[in-house]
Amino acid sequence: MRLYNAMSGRETLRHPIFAATLLAAFAAPGVAIAADPHADHAGHANHSAHAVISAPVATAVADSRRKEANRARDQYRHPAETLSYFGIQPDQTVVEIWPSAGWYTEILAPMLKDKGRYIAAAQPPGKYRTATETLVSSDPARFGKVEITTLDPKAPGEIAPAGSADAVLTFRNVHNFLMTGDAEAQAIFASFYKALKPGGVLGVVDHRLPEGRDAAAEKTSGYVKTSTIVRLATAAGFKLVGQSEINANPKDKADYPKGVWTLPPVLTEGDADRAKYLAIGESDRATLKFVKP
Repeated sequence: MRLYNAMSGRETLRHPIFAATLLAAFAAPGVAIAADPHADHAGHANHSAHAVISAPVATAVADSRRKEANRARDQYRHPAETLSYFGIQPDQTVVEIWPSAGWYTEILAPMLKDKGRYIAAAQPPGKYRTATETLVSSDPARFGKVEITTLDPKAPGEIAPAGSADAVLTFRNVHNFLMTGDAEAQAIFASFYKALKPGGVLGVVDHRLPEGRDAAAEKTSGYVKTSTIVRLATAAGFKLVGQSEINANPKDKADYPKGVWTLPPVLTEGDADRAKYLAIGESDRATLKFVKP
């Protein structure tokens, strides 16, 4: 297992006023704050559209040191709801798969720094791994305890010590695994299973392909069927315990010639129909929670 540890630095302020503002917003009708990380951990699939927001997660999301470009996407990625749904807490060992430029690293690493452990299972050497390493080295006060391991889709190895992780999180990556190959995708899910403790959570978010579509689209469009994610996870030994519509977007029809990258933030069509795609927003996404028995 390859580990990369950034130099440690002095703790910075937590911006309590800003955090309190976000906490107050989450306390509005219809959205609750709870300290119980298992409040939504039912033994059966849960299709709730809402999540109970944990206070530590809300504080981490409210950190004003996050890049403005990242914060602007909260309306589409719903980090407070998503991480709370997966039951992430500050004292856990959490592995994030392929964090690249670190959209979620900015939230997770500071949250886990004092009592927990954040492991970034990055891509093999290349621009995406370099982006992770660059972010980690940019601010030792926030990222000094981050550990970087490697997840190579062609040869999945040990992303964390076996049975050590409380959670493995993968955001918008399963379609990339499938583009490498079905066998490779299955091996990757097996590596997730190996890293987790019994009872550990696998949290998956990905662009959702309607179930009635041709499965061949999973290889080219960037979208993946919920049933395919469930198939890969259950074959690796996981049990599906929840599904949420936290990251749903009914405006997304998933039928673009250039795939999901037609939508923000990529906007691969450039200025062509730009207003149309901005009005749709980011993709419709499945949010699935599995556990290792």
